[in-house]
Amino acid sequence: MAKKRTQCFMRFPGGLARALTLSYDDGVQQDRRLIEILNKYGIKATFNLNSGLYAPEDVVYPPHKAHRRLRESEILEVYGNSGHEVAVHTFTHPHLEYMTPGTIAYEIVKDRETLEAQFGCIIRGMAYPYGTYNDEVVAVLKDCGIAYARTVVSTKKFDIPTDWLRLNATCHHKDKDLMVLADKFVNGMKKAMSPQLFYLWGHSYEFEMDDNWNVIEEFAEFIGNREDIWYATNIEIYEYIEDYKRLIYSADGATVKNPTNRTLWLALAEGKLYSVAPGETLKID
Repeated sequence: MAKKRTQCFMRFPGGLARALTLSYDDGVQQDRRLIEILNKYGIKATFNLNSGLYAPEDVVYPPHKAHRRLRESEILEVYGNSGHEVAVHTFTHPHLEYMTPGTIAYEIVKDRETLEAQFGCIIRGMAYPYGTYNDEVVAVLKDCGIAYARTVVSTKKFDIPTDWLRLNATCHHKDKDLMVLADKFVNGMKKAMSPQLFYLWGHSYEFEMDDNWNVIEEFAEFIGNREDIWYATNIEIYEYIEDYKRLIYSADGATVKNPTNRTLWLALAEGKLYSVAPGETLKID
């Protein structure tokens, strides 16, 4: 009888089966409060900024205006050394699908270049302005060095992304099923062999506009600070998954080699965990 091929399932760092990430847009004043909440509960997020639309340094916002962009002088204070990711949201937040390839490239590269100069790091992530795009936009993103780009589509699922340049989220924080999904993620997916990702998105000014900061407080308190969930930024999750896909297996799947520079984790169907160090070749029992 032929030997059954060993079947492996990806696990996140530490052997965890679940990961959580958030994505918030526009670079607004309310991000300060959101970051405080996230840090309190050990949650990480990606903040997508329009570096061509920073508020004037002498700006005075009218009363009751919720969408208040940060000044350039505030950007490093708010996001620098925060543990969160900064990503592209284009230079001036246009509808990219109506632009020429050259102008699309300018909007992406100018924003990326500006943010990289401000934060002193390589930036490869993005969220589509208005959530709109077409195949031509996606093609330009690839040429501009963008690794992933988030849409505004909600799947209400926890599947691992397969098309990173059309990256859909689990849901927006306004979704009526937010806490139902959170409970399912925490309590209903424990026996799932496939890895699970909860991806939440929104704009922090909406919490002020809708007078419902309690929504993100409740979500963060419920889902945060858990030992069985990996809290990571968008790019951390992307890079881990892409490295995991580089694992090399023997024909029968019983031996695995890790050609990357990070430790990768996997699990067998019966639940046994393995970690594979950088450059290691490991026999799977």
